[in-house]
Amino acid sequence: MTRCSWAGDDPLYIEYHDEEWGVPETSDRALFEKLLLEGFQSGLSWITILRKRENFRKAFDGFDAEKIVKYKPKKIEALMADTGIIRNRLKIEAAVHNARAFLEMQEKGPGLSAFFWDAVNGTPQQNNFKSMKDVPGKTELSTKLSKELKRQGFKFVGPTTVYAHMQAMGMVNDHLVDCPRHKICVELGKKIDFSGRVK
Repeated sequence: MTRCSWAGDDPLYIEYHDEEWGVPETSDRALFEKLLLEGFQSGLSWITILRKRENFRKAFDGFDAEKIVKYKPKKIEALMADTGIIRNRLKIEAAVHNARAFLEMQEKGPGLSAFFWDAVNGTPQQNNFKSMKDVPGKTELSTKLSKELKRQGFKFVGPTTVYAHMQAMGMVNDHLVDCPRHKICVELGKKIDFSGRVK
């Protein structure tokens, strides 16, 4: 099996590549988790986050925004002492801030899923890259969405972070063309309707 080279030979990375990365995701809650984890990943390798993901889920109450938004200074300090996660105060405080922005987006509309999927009319962008050097780190669209997320109060959502999120959630299919997952994700993309909801 010729996977995308970034998957390497780490079993956890391979599982993530083979089962999750690039698969169209439409759940607001799942996308909120992915976006927060992408923020924590900033400046680090993604495998570092993957290895700590279950710890993150436990530490952040299953990424329940309703609970995260109520975190007090005592909880922040407890998170700063938690060796199972990334202990970066700015990123932890941003997670609380982003929970508030996420809930406001849900309340006022359109919600995180629709926010992203509406940007591509509910249809994943199918790229046909042959080499990792062809895959961009950011795009005009990720830059546009980054600015809008920041306008709506989100933090740690730069263009590169947003593009990584777009790749992970299947909004763009950046599996290389000789990777078996490319064709699979193309087919999965056909099951997403205009509103970004799985048919």
